[in-house]
Amino acid sequence: MAATTTPPLPAHASRGLTAIFGSTFFALVAHFMLMPLLLLRMKGDNVSSTLAGLFSAAGWLGIFLLTPFASTIVRRLGQRPAMWASSAVITAAAFGYGFFHSLPLWFALNFLSGLAMALRWVLAEALIAEFCPPQQRGRYVGFFQTLVSATFIAGPAALVWAGPQSASTLWWAMGLSALGLAWTALIPPLPAAHDSHTASTGWRGLWQALVAHPIIMLAGFVGGFFETGVTGILPLYGLELGLRPEQAALLVSASGIGGVLIMMPAGMVADRFRDPVQGRHTLMRLFAAVTLVATCTMPFVAHTVWLAWPLVFLWGGAGGTLYTMAMIDIGAREKGITLVNSTAVLVLTYTLGGLVASSVSGALLDWSPRLGFPAVLIGVAAVGLAALLRASPGSGTESRW
Repeated sequence: MAATTTPPLPAHASRGLTAIFGSTFFALVAHFMLMPLLLLRMKGDNVSSTLAGLFSAAGWLGIFLLTPFASTIVRRLGQRPAMWASSAVITAAAFGYGFFHSLPLWFALNFLSGLAMALRWVLAEALIAEFCPPQQRGRYVGFFQTLVSATFIAGPAALVWAGPQSASTLWWAMGLSALGLAWTALIPPLPAAHDSHTASTGWRGLWQALVAHPIIMLAGFVGGFFETGVTGILPLYGLELGLRPEQAALLVSASGIGGVLIMMPAGMVADRFRDPVQGRHTLMRLFAAVTLVATCTMPFVAHTVWLAWPLVFLWGGAGGTLYTMAMIDIGAREKGITLVNSTAVLVLTYTLGGLVASSVSGALLDWSPRLGFPAVLIGVAAVGLAALLRASPGSGTESRW
């Protein structure tokens, strides 16, 4: 499934990168203000951790359900209109949280926002691959992922600054979401995809991409489980450890700091390998091992609470870098609709990891926060590392088990 030719960069590629970077930053800062805020308000209304975890999972479910059809929508609407539409829906959902205080409606809005987030997510990462210079793909993808991780810090920090109990906090989040939507207008026109009439879409295209890049499924799942799925439930974990609500929300920022400090240097290292495929695979193994070692410290966190901060830091950095390596890999191999399909596979597996983590973690925190919760996370990290150690990069264009 590798592209046989390397098309030239689209016109105004630098402007395109700037637009994607800016719109993604503001949209995600709004998101990471909203999610901890809504979780904390649910706890204030005596909503159980299990139900709050299911609320977090509703957004992931929306992402998971729509991702397989991203390439179909892109083929019909075009990349720019699809990006505009998805960003508009996300902003509308943010306004819905502000104007209505209804838990069933919040579930529906989170699910709807997840549907739109899936399309926006796939498009943003595919467009980054289209716009960035091939020889600096690791640098640009690493920077983009660093920017995303920075929103893990900026969103909760903005929430603490505005005040979780302040009525104006939701208005700040709505304004930032609208600003992200406005930045998408700067995306320049793109030429028609070279494979728009030949590449498969929907489930068939997804399956072809999955068969061509099986290692993406594994790296995406483990990365999503630890970087975003577990991170989404961190405010509840922090409260279980006895932290104040403001401190619990800032655990999400600690995860983001890990990504900020690790992912861009890792992307730059990936550019320097003589054998890029082997190099990316080596980095995946390394960061899967870091994830496992860090997770094994969880049983000690309950008695030494300060360990939560370096643990969460490593989850964000190592989990995010697994995802970054996979994104660099598919961007180096694919273009056009095939690139959208492969990006959808990456997003789908990452989303599956986040969906599993966020839906299970809330129940585990209610049932067994000191034993069951750590045991499940250690098991996932161990299985991921073992599978990556057995995997081997293919020769040239494919990765095979």
